[in-house]
Amino acid sequence: MTSLSLTTRTPAELPVDALVVGSVRASDGADLAEGHGLPPKAVDHLRAVLSDVEASGKADEVVRIVAVPGVTATSVVVTGLGDGTRDGTAYRHATLRTAAGAALRTVCSKKAVAVALPTPDVESLAAVADGAYAGCYVYDKSAPLGPRRGGASRGGQRTGSGPRVLVVSGAGQGKAAKEAVARAEALGRARDWARDLVNTPPNHLNPQSFANNVKKRASASTARLSVSVLDEKALAKGGFGGITGVGQGSVNPPRIVTMSWSPTDPKASVALVGKGITFDSGGLNIKPATGMVTMKCDMAGAAAVAATVLAAAELDLPVAVTGYLCLAENMPSGTAQRPSDVVIMRNGTSVEILDTDAEGRMVLGDGLCLASEKSPDWIVDIATLTGAQVVALGTDIAAVMANDDDFRARVVDAADAAGESAWPMPLPAELRSKLDTPTADIAHKGDRDAGMLTAGLFLKEFVGEGIPWAHVDIAGPAFNGKDPKGHTPKGGTGFGVGTLLALVESSAS
Repeated sequence: MTSLSLTTRTPAELPVDALVVGSVRASDGADLAEGHGLPPKAVDHLRAVLSDVEASGKADEVVRIVAVPGVTATSVVVTGLGDGTRDGTAYRHATLRTAAGAALRTVCSKKAVAVALPTPDVESLAAVADGAYAGCYVYDKSAPLGPRRGGASRGGQRTGSGPRVLVVSGAGQGKAAKEAVARAEALGRARDWARDLVNTPPNHLNPQSFANNVKKRASASTARLSVSVLDEKALAKGGFGGITGVGQGSVNPPRIVTMSWSPTDPKASVALVGKGITFDSGGLNIKPATGMVTMKCDMAGAAAVAATVLAAAELDLPVAVTGYLCLAENMPSGTAQRPSDVVIMRNGTSVEILDTDAEGRMVLGDGLCLASEKSPDWIVDIATLTGAQVVALGTDIAAVMANDDDFRARVVDAADAAGESAWPMPLPAELRSKLDTPTADIAHKGDRDAGMLTAGLFLKEFVGEGIPWAHVDIAGPAFNGKDPKGHTPKGGTGFGVGTLLALVESSAS
């Protein structure tokens, strides 16, 4: 798999297959950005080629040039930084992350790549390393399909793809720089696992096989991770009526997987809850055919939670992190739940089902109850929850709602630090009446108006009193159905792993 390492050697002398440098917009096209460390004859050659191909230096523009004089690398990859400066000199971290990812996507099949983008400080170095690792992702489409022509089954895990990436540091090789690159690699490995889970075909990823994958990954980790699984019998006995009802229409019964990292002397104890609908047909309120095409991604929240717990453990963070993966398959059948059914949640709340295609909040509700029973310092749930989120914010920006304004701001700040776009949204108390029903304590859905917010208000009902909580709706950014861009691949994006990890890290202090 992809690996990251730090170097302060002269970029032109590095014996690699490709050397990545940056370009910027200039009055007459594109020019090289600072930080490349190349000799004059190489600079002149690259400028001439960039002019000849009419490069612009814009973001996501990549130009690959071979046989550059004075450069040991076989080719030089010039990636656009556009106008992405923070103050006229330093580059925005998002710009560096995107440019590194765009470049590495074009050379991810190579054995060794060096990246020489502007890294005057540790934060810039971290962004470049993060983007470079993310850009190397390629889903191994043969992995979940078992043995092929005598090959061994790999169970959905990558077996060694990805280059060795040398990140040229303008911030030196001190402890902070080394830790930044090591963190980027741990985050990248975990995020790639989340992407793999989302991209796995739904006939190969059901609640039980998801649980098996988590146990396998945890046991293979060098960190001390514990995993426990509640099966359908335990869920029924434990009063988890929300997730049991969602899963009762499928031949693949539901599971709640608890994945925990427990350091010796934790500075905090936090909980993450992830929606894990391994395929969402809509149930009896069945989706239109086009609406089901990408519904294998409806477990992206659970994948993000699993990956975050893994990364926190492998980074040895001094924070106890427990992830609750709420896994079910939402299918129509003679045993499926019906609109107007009333179920009893883990905390005893009765809920009237109005639309079986609004199933995610039901599995999360039970997960939030279970997480609250441990009285963590805070809880965050993450889910591909509502189409209303996409209508409101599009496909690149997550929505953040919370029962505490300060905590909501912390989550948004963590997303910004991770290079993941998120926007704060309210939970207006006056909308709670939309969930009133004469046949239960609460209806699980309001009307069409403010659908994203009433979903958040529903989830709020299942959070323990006094526990800061935030809900992150990633319906848009969890899956990229278009062409790759920057460090974001086509398919599962792994969105949320960076945000959750940064939030956990903020609790270490």
